[in-house]
Parts: sequence; structure tokens; C-alpha cells
Amino acid sequence: MIIFGTPIETIYLILLIASGIITVLYLFFGDVLEGIGEVAGFLNPVLILSFITFFSAAGYILEQITSFSSVLIIIIAAVLGFILVTLLNVFVLIPMASAEESLSYTEESLKGRVGRIIIPIPEDGYGEVLIDSKMGRISKPAVSYEKQPISEGKQVLILDVIHGVLYVEVYEDELDEV
Repeated sequence: MIIFGTPIETIYLILLIASGIITVLYLFFGDVLEGIGEVAGFLNPVLILSFITFFSAAGYILEQITSFSSVLIIIIAAVLGFILVTLLNVFVLIPMASAEESLSYTEESLKGRVGRIIIPIPEDGYGEVLIDSKMGRISKPAVSYEKQPISEGKQVLILDVIHGVLYVEVYEDELDEV
């Protein structure tokens, strides 16, 4: 098949090379284009570039190794590209996006959590608190909320976080008192 005076194999190859180059450029300058994904979620540049890459690669390979008609090859390549992009989105991109969110924490999310003193807090000074979480352990500087010294190993409740410093008080669990 010839489109605009160019064999379809050449068009597939040009699309494949162009989408590869644009993908590499997107890796370097993708933050500039992130707004596109925010405006319309279905117009994700990664998915569009992936579809063009899969479509052109499948079309080129099928044109080279089969004797099917070019129209049938276009349909097969489009369906194959759609299936592969869907699998990429469901099994790679969506889990990666949710994994990034689950690995972060905010200072606000630390309020109300319980930690353990690993460096004692003096009356008017700083110590350090270790907080266990799903993503690992977080170690943060801490001061006593009531300006009382707190010894190492004590459990503390985080009452406030100001400029990265935890304001804590001794936490007495009801189960410990029984």
C-alpha cells in the first residue's frame, strides 16, 4: 500500500523512530508536559506515545513477515497497540502512581502517631523520635511539649509538628498500666 506516494512500511518505520525520539525527549522534559495529563486524564502522553510505538512496530513487522492486506494489518496493529497500552496502563502505570503516593508522608500526617524516643529529650532541648510506619521507619527531631525531660525508650505521642520538629508528650497506653 502506498500513502501520499510513500510505501506504508516507510510510514510505519518513520512513526516508530519519531515516537522513540519523542519518548526519550519526554523522559527528559516530561515535567513541562505534566499539565496535559492533569487537564484530560485520558490524554496521557505516555499512553499516546506507547500506542504509536506499539502500533507502528506491529504494523512494520506484519508488513515485512506476512502477506496480509495493508488494511487488515492496520486493523491488527491498532487492536494490538490498544491491548498492549491497556495492559501497560493497568499493570505498570497505575500501580506505579499509587506506589509513589503511598511512600510519602506529610508533617500533618505525623500528628497523633506514637513513636519511641531514641535520643533522650532534655528539659529545654532536642532529642529524636523513631516512628514505625508501613513504608519503614521515620526518624525526626523532637522536643517535649510540656518542657519536661523524656528518657530514651519511652513511647511518645506526637501532638504537633512545627518546621520539621515534633512536639511530643509521654504516651501512656492503657494496656501498659493494667
